[in-house]
Amino acid sequence: MADEPLVLGIETSCDETGVGIVRGTTLLADAIASSVDEHARFGGVVPEVASRAHLEAMVPTIERALKDAGVSARDLDGISVTAGPGLAGALLVGVSAAKAYAYALGKPLYGVNHLASHICVDQLEHGPLPEPTMALLVSGGHSSLLLAPDITADVRPMGATIDDAAGEAFDKIARVLQLGFPGGPVIDRLAKEGDPAAIAFPRGLTGQRDAPYDFSFSGLKTSVARWIEAKRNAGEEVPVRDVAASFQEAVVDVLTRKAVRACKDQGVDHLMIGGGVAANSRLRALAAERCERAGIKLRVPRPGLCTDNGAMVAALGAEMVARNRPASDWDLSADSSLPVTEPHVPGVAHDHGDDDHAHDHDHDHLHELSKDNLYS
Repeated sequence: MADEPLVLGIETSCDETGVGIVRGTTLLADAIASSVDEHARFGGVVPEVASRAHLEAMVPTIERALKDAGVSARDLDGISVTAGPGLAGALLVGVSAAKAYAYALGKPLYGVNHLASHICVDQLEHGPLPEPTMALLVSGGHSSLLLAPDITADVRPMGATIDDAAGEAFDKIARVLQLGFPGGPVIDRLAKEGDPAAIAFPRGLTGQRDAPYDFSFSGLKTSVARWIEAKRNAGEEVPVRDVAASFQEAVVDVLTRKAVRACKDQGVDHLMIGGGVAANSRLRALAAERCERAGIKLRVPRPGLCTDNGAMVAALGAEMVARNRPASDWDLSADSSLPVTEPHVPGVAHDHGDDDHAHDHDHDHLHELSKDNLYS
């Protein structure tokens, strides 16, 4: 274990300031500072509020992670950071902090992809990822089916949402039901007391001529909102628990159906589910049922690793170091629309030959840089 790379990861793509420390595939620390309460009164994430919260939380969260892991910053073999996708201002805070620490410590810097990190985090719980792995990523900003033959270099988009993401739909329906923000956890809780078959809400993009792996939740969201509006206009009580259960069932039915189909079509016998919505209890249960029937092994991290966190960024960074991927250049910048086909943003590759120092990196170029370039 001592020979495995020790990496600190920083995640600031949205409203969570996450700092994780990983040695190989072993999680040593996962420190999170959330600003969700600051956004609740607005009914959603406010980018400027999130950015300022990251600035305030960054150094204390890094210090807490190092203390929890029982390591010194100088012990690190590398620092990884979410370079995108995400909120531009929030990402810039994380990238700037990672540059500062990496530069000051003389450590390699890895700008990694948020979505690829959500896949890689499963290694911390269930061991190395099979290659290839099919991944269903569902969150407030993403609903994607991805095929990952190599999580550090080859991630292929199979399908994605064409409008609202699954988590976004949960938040919007919770707002219509006046349940507060975020909507996912409260709808999940209320749905357990409701009837998922009470209301026949539509399943988007499930026709024979529709794109087999793409998702659409905008029509479902509109249908649910209009159903609720009709009840209220008629002076009738809205059966909140039945609405929550029926809406949730429509979402997870489509997600799991398409994910299992993708596995069958591509000949992949493993399905990994990640992202914040992967914490949903009904999604986990239905995925388990359908995967078992199809002979597919399901891998879902524990809920705490599904939501945005620094551990997932550290996990992908550690994999980059272990596979000797090139570190990012110092002109690394945040990219709010970084495509998933770029698991990381590499710099110039360093040739280490055939020696035993697979985790070493050439940092002589550090002395050629001026501090003026630190935040370029």
